[in-house]
Amino acid sequence: MSSDSREKVLVEAMRVAQAHGYNGLNFRDLAEVVGIRPASIYHHFPSKAVLAEAVARRYWEDHATALEKILAEASSPMEALRRFPETFRWALQNENRMCLSGFMAAEYDDLPEAVKKEVQTFADVNVAWLSKVLVAAGLVKPGESEARARAIFAAVGGAQLMARSRSDIALYDGLIESYRQAGLLPA
Repeated sequence: MSSDSREKVLVEAMRVAQAHGYNGLNFRDLAEVVGIRPASIYHHFPSKAVLAEAVARRYWEDHATALEKILAEASSPMEALRRFPETFRWALQNENRMCLSGFMAAEYDDLPEAVKKEVQTFADVNVAWLSKVLVAAGLVKPGESEARARAIFAAVGGAQLMARSRSDIALYDGLIESYRQAGLLPA
């Protein structure tokens, strides 16, 4: 399988996992969508676990890049914090998808250990970024940043879950606004 086919499999597997989770990944279906034979996928991904690990790693790496881009483009750490919910909103805008790591976290008991590690890394990346930016914005002291970061991450992920269950992005926006009004997120 060429590197182009490998990339197509990763992209399609990410799309499927955001809609159906780990248990929704199926080599035969992926091969059909990508236009290759199912056996060709095994060349780069010898098992579903290896594919899911690669997908989850790519997902948090892309997400980390998006967070750093927000921080670089923002006029201040406060603006970067205001923009954090955008990263979860994007999935909802993309065919009412879920955060891949959030979906897989719900399947935690069924995940291979390597995939669990990548799912945990996604949360760790978000909490670390939020902690850093909360301190830079002067909203909390360094020793208090992780608890607030975890609360923000959990709240935004929960808002996404509620909005997806109703196919209602306006619900997501309303919940994010309520977090701002309550002081969890900066207004």
